[in-house]
Amino acid sequence: MMSVFAIGSAAIGAVFLSRLYCYLSRFIGAALLMASFVLTAALAWADQTVMAADGSQVDCAASAKDLTRISLVEDAFASVSKISTGNPQDDFSVVNEPVRGDIYLSVPEGFGRQALSFFATSKRGYVYKFVCRIAGDQAVQVFISNPAIAKDKAGEAAPQVAEASPQDGAVELVQAMYSNQVADGYEMRQRALRPVYVGNLKVQMIAEYRGTDLIGRVLRIENNSSAPITLTETTVAPSSALAVSIAEPTLDPGKVTTAYLVLQNGRQ
Repeated sequence: MMSVFAIGSAAIGAVFLSRLYCYLSRFIGAALLMASFVLTAALAWADQTVMAADGSQVDCAASAKDLTRISLVEDAFASVSKISTGNPQDDFSVVNEPVRGDIYLSVPEGFGRQALSFFATSKRGYVYKFVCRIAGDQAVQVFISNPAIAKDKAGEAAPQVAEASPQDGAVELVQAMYSNQVADGYEMRQRALRPVYVGNLKVQMIAEYRGTDLIGRVLRIENNSSAPITLTETTVAPSSALAVSIAEPTLDPGKVTTAYLVLQNGRQ
């Protein structure tokens, strides 16, 4: 939607600027062009959030040099379908991360095509066609929101939540994070922070669930060493963590896993 405003502002601004003998029109035109530049800059740097219905085409941008992460809000990808060209310079990689159900895209050095396309099916049964243009060197995130899911959830009766201990709340929060769901009373922020290195492990926070009493964090952990590494609670979480869950505790070289940890709000 923002791209439509940017293009529209630029087009209308050019029309007003063409009226050389009307100073008011030229002023309005200059303002509209400036607005289009601001909107375009925002598009270039912000994460992409796209509304998409079942069977619709999702237009997005993919990184030419780094990873592109595509995530579904309140859903997860179950399978991906693409055609292999047989030419390494024209082919791209699609990895469906099994725990959270996200998709990671990457293109080879010297990728010769201006865009890539593929189909993806979600665990809720929705099918999306992706057409992603290749642009930029930085890592990219694309969040897909389907209005039908929000409508279905709004029609469901809200369950009565009994008062629970912090430990019980931590367990429930871990289960919600594992299922890529938003627990009642929590705000989910899907964002990828700059990764940090703990020995031979590359650790990156990719999502945060923030509530009044508890904070949940989802970590992406990659083994950059040449030997298997066994992950423990002390490896991925501080001693103050109320709950820790690791999808794959034994991590082979080059492999990636996901960890979920819960902390008390104010004790990070």
